[in-house]
Amino acid sequence: MLSEILVSLLLLMGGAFALLGSIGLARLPDFFMRLHGPTKATTLGVGAIVVASVVHIGAGEGEVSLRELAVALFLFITAPVTAHLLSKAKLAERRRASRQG
Repeated sequence: MLSEILVSLLLLMGGAFALLGSIGLARLPDFFMRLHGPTKATTLGVGAIVVASVVHIGAGEGEVSLRELAVALFLFITAPVTAHLLSKAKLAERRRASRQG
């Protein structure tokens, strides 16, 4: 019963953060502001959903699944790196445009 409540709360929290990140992506005016929404809020939301999956499977089988932990690790490593590379590419594009114009 306690694990079901915890899983439900984590899923609701994850869904709320993913929704906020998606709204931020759609509504924010600048590229860098749009980049901030998905990399922060959506990563936290998907992370909470993966933790809910770990808790759910752990409660059912009695052990922690390495697959879900690998997904969480991959998510938390790749999202900030991707955001950093996208921001550096945009800054380089702006520099090239300012030199040409």
